[in-house]
Amino acid sequence: MNLTTCLWFDGGAREAANFYTSIFPDSSLADNWIAPTETPGNEQGSEVLVNFTIFGRPFIALNGGPQFPHSEAISFQIPCADQTEIDKYWQILTTDGGQESQCGWLKDKFGISWQVVSSEMGNYLGGADAEGRQRATQAMLEMKKIDLAVMKRAYEGK
Repeated sequence: MNLTTCLWFDGGAREAANFYTSIFPDSSLADNWIAPTETPGNEQGSEVLVNFTIFGRPFIALNGGPQFPHSEAISFQIPCADQTEIDKYWQILTTDGGQESQCGWLKDKFGISWQVVSSEMGNYLGGADAEGRQRATQAMLEMKKIDLAVMKRAYEGK
C-alpha cells in the first residue's frame, strides 16, 4: 500500500504533471479523470485529475479551483547527490516564474515549495565539531541555493 500525494491546482494540473515528469527520474504520466458532470471548479468534460509518478512515487494533480492555494507549510525535499544536481534542479525549478527563498528552499512556477538539498550537508550541520556546525549553519542561513563548498569551508573554519 502507498500513500498518494494530491496537489491542488487552480487549473494547470496537466501542465504541472508534464513539467514534473519531464525533470525527475523514474517518472511517468498515467490516466486521468474527466468530469462526468459539472463539479465545483470544473465544467462537464473537463480534466479533473491527472495521475503521475515522480521518483517512483504516486501523485495526483487536481484541478480544484482557487479555494486552496499552495503554501510553504508543505514542501518536497529533493535529495541531490552533489552540487551539480543541486544546481540543475535549482535552475529548472526557479525558471519561468519560480522564486528563490533561503536555505535551499524555493517555489516553482506553480507555487509548489521544494527543498533542494544534499546528504553532504549533514557532514557540516551535524559534524563532530560544535563550532564548525555553528559556522556551517550560519553560512547556510545566508544562502538561497545551497553551496556545499561554502558550507564545507565554513565548517572547517576557512
